[in-house]
Amino acid sequence: MDYFKSFSSKLNAPQGFDFKEMAMDLFNFQSSENKIYQSFLQARNIDCNKVNNIEDIPFLPIQFFKSHPVVCGQPADFNGFFSSSGTTGVITSRHYIWSKDFYLKNAQGIFEQQYGPLSNFHILALLPSYLEREGSSLVAMAQHFIHQSGSEHSGFYLYNHEELIRKLKLLENSKKQILLIGVTFALLDLAEKDLPLISNLIIMETGGMKGKRKEMIREEVHEILCQRFNQDIIHSEYGMTELMSQAYSKGLGKYILPSTMQIFLRDTHDPMTISKRTQGGINVIDLANFHSCAFIETQDLGRYDSKGNLEVLGRFDNSEIRGCNLMIN
Repeated sequence: MDYFKSFSSKLNAPQGFDFKEMAMDLFNFQSSENKIYQSFLQARNIDCNKVNNIEDIPFLPIQFFKSHPVVCGQPADFNGFFSSSGTTGVITSRHYIWSKDFYLKNAQGIFEQQYGPLSNFHILALLPSYLEREGSSLVAMAQHFIHQSGSEHSGFYLYNHEELIRKLKLLENSKKQILLIGVTFALLDLAEKDLPLISNLIIMETGGMKGKRKEMIREEVHEILCQRFNQDIIHSEYGMTELMSQAYSKGLGKYILPSTMQIFLRDTHDPMTISKRTQGGINVIDLANFHSCAFIETQDLGRYDSKGNLEVLGRFDNSEIRGCNLMIN
């Protein structure tokens, strides 16, 4: 626990930090203190003493969060866990958390670096299915944002679309911006209603059809939402239960990574190899995962454009449908 406190303090240092140095420090710690990651490295015959660059760090397949407690230490030492959403019969992930307060402050810091103080917003969270179960990290984050906004109008919505529309009309002349953050299928359902034209509105989708609608490519979803809400762009949030950090897109699916995160693209035919191409499977280093595993091989596909901007394309064809499922182009 002393290591967790020390590492989290370094992440919050006013002068910043050296990502590569912190990642290597974390690898050396987790390769010995995280029994699941340690066993994975041993099964792959990895000599940890020969891992000297972050490009050489092995990534733990995200599926391990479904079958094992991926922690440094013992699960009993942790303050609960976040759990993933999933369709009926699908085993969900558990991400044990050292400090919920750290998670919330980290999430707030990442958001405010991109969008400014939460106090400038009314937060309207349209998160059915997430609200209907316990343990969602997205709901915990949205609840914190709602509280930090300080607005009496901020709040959660399930399927009460008419009430949400009335709230949008009420706030259309507000000096604050309205952030409508929602799961994709719920935003599409709302878009079928008679909507007011709001100029001070940001629409942010978190992905996710959850079997409620047919899968659609991102461009198609964003085109519908832009037309129905009279918006030029749709924002996106990229996060998951297994990560403590989030990335945001301010349009066109181009994501800005926070200081705690780097993404490498792996070869789709050889998951152990970092791809030299601009498209591949997404491997994430999330330094905020210092208590669990910071090196995650996800089931997402991504690419970098000519300007180095990250796009998340969707899931691998054979991966399970997840709560934050994105659509393959």
